[in-house]
Amino acid sequence: MATESDKLRERLDRATAHLDPPYAVVDLTAFDANAAALAERAAGKPLRLASKSVRSRELISRALGRPGWHGVMAFTLPEAIWLVRAGVSDDVLVAYPTADRGALAELAADPALAAAVTLMIDGTDQLDLADAVRAPDQRPELRVCLDLDASWRPLGGRVHVGVRRSPVHSARAAGALAAAVAGRPGYRLVGLMAYEAQIAGLGDAPPGRTGRALGQAIRLAQRGSYRELVARRGAAVAAVREHADLEFVNGGGTGSVAATSADPAVTEVTAGSGLYGPTLFDAYRAWQPTPAAYFACSVVRRPTPDLATVLGGGWIASGPAAASRLPRPVLPAGLTLLGAEGAGEVQTPLAGAAAATLRVGDRVWFRHAKAGELCEHVNDLHLVDGETVVATVPTYRGEGHAFL
Repeated sequence: MATESDKLRERLDRATAHLDPPYAVVDLTAFDANAAALAERAAGKPLRLASKSVRSRELISRALGRPGWHGVMAFTLPEAIWLVRAGVSDDVLVAYPTADRGALAELAADPALAAAVTLMIDGTDQLDLADAVRAPDQRPELRVCLDLDASWRPLGGRVHVGVRRSPVHSARAAGALAAAVAGRPGYRLVGLMAYEAQIAGLGDAPPGRTGRALGQAIRLAQRGSYRELVARRGAAVAAVREHADLEFVNGGGTGSVAATSADPAVTEVTAGSGLYGPTLFDAYRAWQPTPAAYFACSVVRRPTPDLATVLGGGWIASGPAAASRLPRPVLPAGLTLLGAEGAGEVQTPLAGAAAATLRVGDRVWFRHAKAGELCEHVNDLHLVDGETVVATVPTYRGEGHAFL
């Protein structure tokens, strides 16, 4: 009897029989279901789409057209400008501070762009740089968002749990920066963001023999971090509102949509990776997206009767150099990477029970560890509905853009 993975493989193989690997597909049924599930988890608060997790204008627009989704979180200022000019969104928040003078000059020269794009700051030095590009009296007012560091620092700050982001950590520091922005001509503070990476970006059910104990430790740290952040974020928002009329308070990511939306200080939640459902989110207990994005490679040789080698496959995710960043062969089920070789740039040998059944020319389907990084390897995404490719749409790369 065919298993669900067998049926999925047969469906994807039939839909893409006219294509030669390597190529990537997005299953629209899973994509749309994930978009709806994320909106439901946001419990009425709007979702801002993290564009770096999608990296295709057409699919960004598809998600934004669904209930509960509004606005984009871009990862660079040139990308934000491109998305606005392309008509994807008129509300784009740049997630990270910029030092791109050319993009700042373009933003400062166009009142419509300046009204649609919000810059991220965590200090006045970023304002100084923008002023050096074009003085405040020679440009429209620039919208800015304050980045509040959301990491947890227990034991009097001797322990750091989370990523290294903004130097603004306390409510007092947030209020001081907000006062400085309010006193600067040419700027309007419209938002505050606090991204809790240690909750949203860290799975609490890691695999392996040590996964259970590690998962318990992660969940304990996440509970402590969440309690601390809710209090500190609320205090920071209150301190900032003394100096600015905030339009939004942004937080979270795919891994924390429900928890972040429950924070009364937060007005919108960011999500993106959950639309594609990469393998890193297999390690979350609260919610796991349905895998929607896959890439296919061809079997090109059989070095032994028990091994099959595909061409390419080494599409490695960013982050710490670890097995969790490797792509995972998932179809046919029962394939594994070799520990001595992993996923290679030009070839990837595969072991496991299914390897002996593969022949030269067969497809092997992989899932990427992250979401949008898949799109850095292909020019197009083939959109699958049932057993048919219903459209082929370009990625950022396919449109000639490599923003980072």
